[in-house]
Amino acid sequence: MIKAAILYICTGKYDVFWKDFFESYERNFLPDTRKEYFVFTDADKLYKEDECDRIHKIYQERLGWPDDTLMRYHLFDTILEQLRLFDYIFFMNANCKCVAKIGEKEFLPIEKDVVVVQHPGAYRKKPRQFTYDRNPKSTAYIKRGHGKYYVCGGINGGKAAAYINLIKELKRNIDIDKENNIIARWHDESHINHYILEHDNWMLLSPSYCYAESWNLPFEAKILVRDKSKYFDVDTMKSGKFIALLKKIKNAIKAVNWRKKCHF
Repeated sequence: MIKAAILYICTGKYDVFWKDFFESYERNFLPDTRKEYFVFTDADKLYKEDECDRIHKIYQERLGWPDDTLMRYHLFDTILEQLRLFDYIFFMNANCKCVAKIGEKEFLPIEKDVVVVQHPGAYRKKPRQFTYDRNPKSTAYIKRGHGKYYVCGGINGGKAAAYINLIKELKRNIDIDKENNIIARWHDESHINHYILEHDNWMLLSPSYCYAESWNLPFEAKILVRDKSKYFDVDTMKSGKFIALLKKIKNAIKAVNWRKKCHF
């Protein structure tokens, strides 16, 4: 049986999406594949974690904005030895929900090495309208007149060896930018768009596999990207105040637990 690792990050309030994500992917995604979930989270408890031995929880606190998205490949880099044991590796945004059957033949990159998904906001646009990174000092830089597609950053994957190389390459490029005090325009998404420009080993899927909730697109919704604003205040989540508040709450909980332990 094919083995696939699914990478998933749900820090802060994003764990609200986990239950629906897990159930929908178990039900609809790659039914003839053994799926194991690597969940980077600061949640105390994940749905089904005690019942399913294919859920691997890795403790991870929020990094703050924009590092929560920009540094995701650094997180993946910490578990490369585990990931080498799989045939395929996929990353899915926390707010994804698999709402239709997706078989191996349509999603696995058999003839290619990597799979990417066309961004739903770009499929009608011409390349000159794409929001590539235009800063020539960034490793994500794409010259005007270059690039044919714009892909989303929240859904991608591939054959294990190729995807591990992608992880290493993007991590290296992001580190170079950081050393030069540069943050790419759309963070990790800018870097993966630069990656597909530099490589030809990828298979492109339609926006069906990154269907934005409430949008009216001429595609069948297969992977729905849920509207985060329906679940929490996105701007507050991105602010430093929210992270500081989370730390205060966690410290308070630790203090209470310590007092209980000491019988105070």
